Amino acid sequence: MEIILKQDVQTLGLKDDIIKVRDGYARNYLIPQGFAVSATSSNKKINAENIKQRAHKEEKLRNDATEAAKKLGSVSLKIGAKTSTTGKIFGSINTIQIAEALTAKGYAVERKNITIYEADNIKEVGAFKAKVKLYRDITVDIDFEVVSE
Repeated sequence: MEIILKQDVQTLGLKDDIIKVRDGYARNYLIPQGFAVSATSSNKKINAENIKQRAHKEEKLRNDATEAAKKLGSVSLKIGAKTSTTGKIFGSINTIQIAEALTAKGYAVERKNITIYEADNIKEVGAFKAKVKLYRDITVDIDFEVVSE
């Protein structure tokens, strides 16, 4: 069965994608939950018109994200944490602290768009990398260092 996604679905695709899924999955889950509509000819025409109207807005968002990626590429963060004498952190450093440090530098990034490469939580002093998703396919790597306070 062909469906049109009304919003991004992690394992299937992005909003307004026309995809083929099994009939039961579409009828019993996607359509009742409001994630999709069936891809009839009239729905396909409406979808095409929506895509055409949204293209200009998305181009502007993409350009803004590209500019922000250039600026963020050169940013280096230092995050302070209380540590023991062996260098272990009391608690951990996660995406919340990285988002706060970026906000302090003047970059508004939501914590859900930040991924730490090594692990979900950092429990040692040292240098690490994180990936920041600015737009659908525009990401930038940020170097940050965890230092003892």
